[in-house]
Amino acid sequence: MTRAIDWAGRALLTAATWILVAAVTFPLFWMLGTAFKKPAELFVKPPTFVPREPTLENFANVLTQTKFLTYASNSLTVAVVTTVFVLVVSTLGAHALVSFRLRGRTVVARALLLAYMLPTTAVLIPIYLMIAGFGLTNTLTGLIVAYSSLALPFALWMMRAFFVGIPPEIEAAATIDGASRLEAFFDVVLPQALPGIITTGVFTFLLCWNEYLYSLVMINDDSRRTLPTGIMGTLVTGHTIEWGMVMAAASMMSVPLLLIFLLLQRYVVQGFGAGAVKG
Repeated sequence: MTRAIDWAGRALLTAATWILVAAVTFPLFWMLGTAFKKPAELFVKPPTFVPREPTLENFANVLTQTKFLTYASNSLTVAVVTTVFVLVVSTLGAHALVSFRLRGRTVVARALLLAYMLPTTAVLIPIYLMIAGFGLTNTLTGLIVAYSSLALPFALWMMRAFFVGIPPEIEAAATIDGASRLEAFFDVVLPQALPGIITTGVFTFLLCWNEYLYSLVMINDDSRRTLPTGIMGTLVTGHTIEWGMVMAAASMMSVPLLLIFLLLQRYVVQGFGAGAVKG
């Protein structure tokens, strides 16, 4: 009887897992299928899940009829610069919060968590006013500042969790052996935190690559738009939506993220595991 109950429980858990996987992957499957369909096949009834006559027409139209490459260049610039800046600041800041006996460091850590939990829409106007005060509206630099403000609380909190798990005796032993404090940090501590740095970098890059609202509010010049706002502004106009081209653009936008996860998934999984058990 007990074995039957265990078997039924595993069967239900397996079924629930597959249902969840299907719910998550179906939008991706639909996006790819629509990207390869001809316009006449997009709205046929009943709908076709696999294109009858696959075509690259939508991809060619996106590359020739929109500024996709310009938008992609802007997105890549903003995402890479923001990720590098956030990683440098959060790594040094988190190590200082953990290693130095700073007065009020616990309060600072809790304030970071509180700032991370705030909805991004709640700080949109303050950040916009700050960037306008610096004269950086409608520039990629202003967007980098805005994204850094959004990503830093999360990055600092994540990196602090990783540094807490590194025994301080390792750094102390390196200094006893003759290394300076800076050499001990770069040669001994930083390699131990590599999974956390990569995980934090991946999530920061994802935030910048996919973000829509701040880019829409802060960038008015079409040549400076990022991919989400540029593609939506070009292909979604009034009552007309070019679904085939939208799905083709979304498919191409997903390629860099897919490559990043394929190349770094081992570190990201390690980072998830380590970050889940440290506070």
